[in-house]
Amino acid sequence: MIQTIVTHPGGAHKDDLLAVCLLVARHGAPVLRRDPTDDDLNDASVAVVDIGARHEPAKSNFDHHHFDRDHPPICALSLVLQHFGLYEDARHFCDWLEVAEWFDSRGPNKTAEWLGVPRKAISQLNSPIDMTLLRRFAQSPSHQPGETLYEFMRMVGDDLLAHLRMARERIAFAAAHVERWSIPHAAETIEALFLPRTDPGSDEPSTAVANYIRSEGLGNVIQVLVYPDRRGLGYGIGRYEDHPRFDFSRVQDEPDVHFAHKSGFMCKTTATDPDRLRALIAGAHIDASAPV
Repeated sequence: MIQTIVTHPGGAHKDDLLAVCLLVARHGAPVLRRDPTDDDLNDASVAVVDIGARHEPAKSNFDHHHFDRDHPPICALSLVLQHFGLYEDARHFCDWLEVAEWFDSRGPNKTAEWLGVPRKAISQLNSPIDMTLLRRFAQSPSHQPGETLYEFMRMVGDDLLAHLRMARERIAFAAAHVERWSIPHAAETIEALFLPRTDPGSDEPSTAVANYIRSEGLGNVIQVLVYPDRRGLGYGIGRYEDHPRFDFSRVQDEPDVHFAHKSGFMCKTTATDPDRLRALIAGAHIDASAPV
């Protein structure tokens, strides 16, 4: 059981703050921002984060700065997630994690180059939320249970752990119920995943199906999702990962379609019959010869 969390003094970065948030959520230990001692590094009840030049999970040491320059991008948060057995799920279901790894281990210029965006875009993604939390975290030499910032860090860690747990639960739910539809249409075949209405159902049906697609490696295959509408008795139909060959505003005038987003990425229908749902998908399809 970790009794103390030690991380470096001075400026704070997103990776060390989030790593500390996870440890706070799991262990509820006080946070000290100082250089670690040899006793700290050899005591498994003291978590040393983003400092210390050691990666020794058995001793609760989570630093990456001693890795070779050519080591794949990784950060202190990654090491804590690995220790918790959650890293692979986090890479699947937290799109921001890989960016955080690049930013912390390669810096903003290399990260922008890797993302294919201008360097300025990196700072444009910052907000007062990021700046205030990092600055306030860096200002104090310690953070104790009961303090406002400490309890906020606990909430961040709790929410991240809950997100990963629920992602896995939703995948299991989808795997037990989902149906794959191959819909012949013109000279093509439309690939869709259908999650039928069940009792009990998923709390986030569209997310459950999307997570299932990622976990099964179907991202380059599935084009459309069909899932229970949480606000009605029908279904939502949407394009997966904004697939360019579907525009659901094309079916907005159908009598059983009560909402179609103007951008065309999804619609909602009172229809429940699978044949009718497949017909609406076909009606939203854009022929491959048409300009996108």
